[in-house]
Amino acid sequence: MKIKVKYFSKDIPPLEVIKKGDWIDLRARIGLEASKPQAGTSYKVTGEDGKVRTFRDVTFTHTLIPLGVGMELPEGFEALIAPRGSTYGNYGFIIVNSPGVIDNTYNGNRDEWKCNALFLKEGTVNPNDRICQFRIQLSQKATPWQKLKWLFVRKIEFVPVNSLREKDRGGFGKTGRA
Repeated sequence: MKIKVKYFSKDIPPLEVIKKGDWIDLRARIGLEASKPQAGTSYKVTGEDGKVRTFRDVTFTHTLIPLGVGMELPEGFEALIAPRGSTYGNYGFIIVNSPGVIDNTYNGNRDEWKCNALFLKEGTVNPNDRICQFRIQLSQKATPWQKLKWLFVRKIEFVPVNSLREKDRGGFGKTGRA
């Protein structure tokens, strides 16, 4: 199966299907430093049991880390983005919508994949750090033909392209609210 990939930076190494494991690493396109969580206002709340409890607001760093790639996934397929086993320990963040789902309609020329990161401690991400991973799988809308085709796929091949489809999805997480 050939999948078109647009690289948003010449510094991002090509995607690679490795023999160890089923997931494919994704890298940070940019570097960033996140500060440790900041304690905010303290307030008291009286519970139904009459006990007074003290709470404190805490502010965490949240950011979308660009991953330097966009893809045209075939119809009937989607990608799941998940943290690597070492992501929190090495970088101090979790992926808040883990696993992140990218369907095959997020394939416009400016639809760069991103990692939805929430830093729970101080952390540094350098350009090209392997911060998360993805896999391609059938979507729930896959037709019987697409399922059969997937059954006989021997390998995935990433084909670099200069541009993807003309119609962008309009941003990250833009399918709307109910």
